Amino acid sequence: MQLMVPGEAANALKASPATVIGARQQPAGAATGSVVEAPAPGWREELAARSATAAVLVGRWLLSIAAIACGILIWHLAVKANLNLYIRFDNVPPPAKVWSSFLNHLSGSLYFTHILVSLKRIMIGYALATVLGIAIGLAMGRSRLMRDICAPYVEITRPIPAVAWIPLAILMWPTEESSIIYITFLGALFPIIINTMHGVEQTPEVLVRAARSLGAKRTQIFRHVVLPAALPSIAAGLAIGMGVSWFSLLAGEIISGQYGIGYFTWNAYSLINYHDIIVGMLSIGLLGTASTCAVRLATRPFLAWQRKTR
Repeated sequence: MQLMVPGEAANALKASPATVIGARQQPAGAATGSVVEAPAPGWREELAARSATAAVLVGRWLLSIAAIACGILIWHLAVKANLNLYIRFDNVPPPAKVWSSFLNHLSGSLYFTHILVSLKRIMIGYALATVLGIAIGLAMGRSRLMRDICAPYVEITRPIPAVAWIPLAILMWPTEESSIIYITFLGALFPIIINTMHGVEQTPEVLVRAARSLGAKRTQIFRHVVLPAALPSIAAGLAIGMGVSWFSLLAGEIISGQYGIGYFTWNAYSLINYHDIIVGMLSIGLLGTASTCAVRLATRPFLAWQRKTR
């Protein structure tokens, strides 16, 4: 039975052993017709690849915009028809009236004051939660002693809703502003702790043993192995914590605030100003989405290695 081998490999099988040995000693790519390397992609191929990627992104954005437009259309039709099938749309303002009210608020300064006050509270509370949450999560993930000490406090206080903290926060802190920031801090703290701890615990043990066998110290293992492996979970915890911090902030502003987008929404309900209620709700959603995207963009450079391995 004769083997059909392409190129010079077939000739090498027919040659003498010395010839074969001499051919093996040649550097790779020196013999013509052996293995032809694929040429590097030119600018046309690269441009085509970028165009295909841009087309996919544009298609995804168009699909999302179409989905939002369909939702607004359903909202408009339900209000226009006074739909009252368990869910009552007869008291819900139409999208056009909400948009008109939103434009009216944009022409004044009070609406922006509410937004800036809420953003300041979020930045302070979230920054404190990020620093303490990552530190506590790393300590709990690497130390059984720290986990045994901190886990009872985390697990007992984590299920308590933000509204339940409001009376105690008002009693604990000297001003309403500090109590609202404290509630915002608690809302972001626990998701960051839990995700950071799980990220550290899920570090592959084989990587830790390999670094230890190469003579790495504990601090080097923590810095170059454990921390990079936990970064995806830390980034997820930061994104989740941002969303929960907005929820907690609004609860605090509704009960004890004088400014803020949560107070704006609750005040609109107290004044039976239904279109401003929806303006406040949509503003909260847009602010939460924008802040979460900002967190993801800020953590993306630290996860560049994850995209390269895909």
